[in-house]
Parts: sequence; structure tokens; C-alpha cells
Amino acid sequence: MLQPKPGPVLLLNLKFYWKPMNRKLILYIATSVDGFIAGPDDDLGFLSIVDKPGEDYGYGAFIDTVDTVILGRRTYDWVMKHVNTFPHADKESYIITRTPRPAIGNINFYTGDLTALVSRLKQKAGKNIFCDGGAEVVHALLKENLIDELIISIVPVLLGDGTRLFKDGRPKFEMELISSRSFDTGLTQIHYKRKT
Repeated sequence: MLQPKPGPVLLLNLKFYWKPMNRKLILYIATSVDGFIAGPDDDLGFLSIVDKPGEDYGYGAFIDTVDTVILGRRTYDWVMKHVNTFPHADKESYIITRTPRPAIGNINFYTGDLTALVSRLKQKAGKNIFCDGGAEVVHALLKENLIDELIISIVPVLLGDGTRLFKDGRPKFEMELISSRSFDTGLTQIHYKRKT
């Protein structure tokens, strides 16, 4: 049986009904067993416990799935003290801050409403959105139920003190396990999505 060729009417209908796929906001982060993303004075030395040549724990594959990054100003400042070039300079980046600053290339210093920003980004066509911390931004996103998935790498150490990944005062929501992986360094990575 002959199939109709896509004429102007069919193409118009396809264009009318087509909607961009929903982009997901994904938190990808490492934490100690007792839930700290940094030790006292923003010390990230505990991450070296799981350093292994040639092992990136899936980060390279993950970063290929995103084209937009959201992170807090304190996290941005910490990163820029330790590197010469912002690692996500090739992606559309939003630094959440209270102090207006001019953009630097793809890096936007955002002082507006976080919910409005995420809503706008999710409506645009593109890859997923990466939340790169820190704790204040994660808390603000969770309070508004804006994070769709969490990929948490648990480093085998108890820090006892520092910056907690999850703060109190946010709503409860259930998660569904996507995957769990263990590595010979002792790191365990769990990937959850929010139940709808």
C-alpha cells in the first residue's frame, strides 16, 4: 500500500503538534557517607580518597548529556580560585548570586527568581541541565521541587563536620531508583529520579 508523501498540510500539522522534549534538572555530586559535600573551610580533600587513574565514575558520559549548568556563587568562586578557566565555559551557565555582575561569555550571573529560571530553561529545546552545587542552591531547588534526578557518589569516609548536602526545611518527596553502582575504590554511586 502506498504511503502518502508528507505534503504541506501534513508538515504543518506535525509542526503544530510538536513539542520539545522535557529537559531534566539533574544534581550530580559527591558526598561523604555522613552527608557532607565539603569538610570545614570548604575542604574537598576527602575526594582524593577515591582518585584512580582512568576512572571518572561516569562523569564524562554524564557531562555529554547536558548543555546548561546551574551553580551557586560560592561554588563558582571556589572553583575559580583553583583553576584558570571555568570548567563549564563551553556551556550556558548560570551563577546564582545576590550581586549583579556582567556576563562573561556563556557565564551569566543570575539574581532573579530561581523557579522562573528553571521553568524557562526547561521550556527551551536542548540537553539536560546540570546542578553543580553548592548546598544553598541545592536546598533552594529542592524546596521548590525543581530537581528531577539525583546522581550521588558516596565517598567511603565519615567527615564529622563541614557543609551538609541536604539541609532541613524542605518538602518530602519520594524517589525511584534508576541504578546503583559500586567501584573497587569503595565509592558507591546511586541514581534516583523523582516519583511523579
